Amino acid sequence: MKPYILIVEDDPDLAEGIRYNLDRTGAFTVQVAASGEDALRYAFPKTQERKGTGSLQTVSLFILDLNLPGMSGFELCRRFRSEEATRNKPILMLTARTEENDKVKGLELGADDYMTKPFSVRELVARVKALLRRAGYEEAAPEAYDDGQLKVDYGAFTAYCSGAEIKLTRKELALLVILTRTPGRVIPREKLLDEVWGMQYYGEARTLDVHISGLRKKLGECGQRIETVIGIGYRLRVSETEKAATQ
Repeated sequence: MKPYILIVEDDPDLAEGIRYNLDRTGAFTVQVAASGEDALRYAFPKTQERKGTGSLQTVSLFILDLNLPGMSGFELCRRFRSEEATRNKPILMLTARTEENDKVKGLELGADDYMTKPFSVRELVARVKALLRRAGYEEAAPEAYDDGQLKVDYGAFTAYCSGAEIKLTRKELALLVILTRTPGRVIPREKLLDEVWGMQYYGEARTLDVHISGLRKKLGECGQRIETVIGIGYRLRVSETEKAATQ
């Protein structure tokens, strides 16, 4: 079962940015609570029916804003550390406060990590993964890549551009899977050849270029994001949606 992450944040834009970046990894189940009272209902589903999900899965990690309406983040952290079900669950605190005393107080209450706003959402996701690893959770492999325009379902081995399914050959799909697993990162030609055609491939080197060209054409507007890095290989350009969500 995927780790279940509860984001407790009353700023809807920030909460959505965090949720989007965690959700797009495909490795987590993510829920947002806008207040401390809502967070308690999600954290303790045995006492109150959890809204927004039919699962009784317990929270694996909390992302907790300190400046919440009503019950403060400090009070909520204290409550989580006093309850058996949440006592050992990782807590990552978020705050606009920069005073050292606030950080010390949060850590003394039992928080495991602390980030000051504004921050990089991408860094926050990395810290979430690190906290879960330390807590004994193994990172699940993503089930799909989906940036709102281009989607690749790894399990069903299908691809979509702007909601329309694209018919690709097995090798074209294999190339797209590799590129979408590490968007923005250059994949060397040799690695692509090894993973798609096998280490013993001795055929025409242009085979890769021909397949990439065909892949771009079939993907249409989504194919324009597959970039050639001369002398090295290829990469999938990060979408504008992803860039905005990680700022």
